[in-house]
Amino acid sequence: MNDRIRAREVRVIDLDGEQLGIRPLPEALNLARDRDLDLVEVADKAKPPVVRIMDYRKFKYEEQQRAKESRKKSTNIVVKEMKYRPKIGIGDFDTKTRKVTEFLEEGHKVKITIMFRGREMQHPELGMKILNRIADQLKNLARVENPPRQDGRNMTMVLGPDKKAQAAYAAELKKAEHDAAAQARAEAEVAAPIAPPEAAPEAEAPESTESDEAPVEVETAATES
Repeated sequence: MNDRIRAREVRVIDLDGEQLGIRPLPEALNLARDRDLDLVEVADKAKPPVVRIMDYRKFKYEEQQRAKESRKKSTNIVVKEMKYRPKIGIGDFDTKTRKVTEFLEEGHKVKITIMFRGREMQHPELGMKILNRIADQLKNLARVENPPRQDGRNMTMVLGPDKKAQAAYAAELKKAEHDAAAQARAEAEVAAPIAPPEAAPEAEAPESTESDEAPVEVETAATES
């Protein structure tokens, strides 16, 4: 950058990306200094090397901000663990499985552990039954990444978020809601009472132009000539 550039000639790119051609290094430095900017070498292997006029401090700051935002957006995947017992009750099973659902929706993997004690070790099928039930219940959210396996006194299985399954399930729910709303509208239209047609207004009798009084006859007397 600036005085640390060693080439005699450089290809200069302006702040706006405009090509200024090949210039002697002192001239390129003066172009940058006249604008109170820096001359930064961006392609040292080119012949001649390519340099760019820029605000180096602003460039570094923006680069750091972009890297910071990228780190924020990156998903920090953590393997959570949920423990079940072979003879777990329905209430505890539902509570634990809801928590597993939350972990999966947050993007975490979940290790399901079935803990055996004493004589329970003689019935591994109980643990397998629970694991299969969990996998089936969460098939719209997750996929089995590590199938069930015996690990000492425990039996484990690892579930991972399945975005495709989640998207398909969300689309299915949306369609079901749309169909239900359409069905409700159709039923409402069928159940609505049909209004009777309005009666035509009665025609008014025309007003009589004759007088209500009886006609008067006028007699004319004949006169003799």
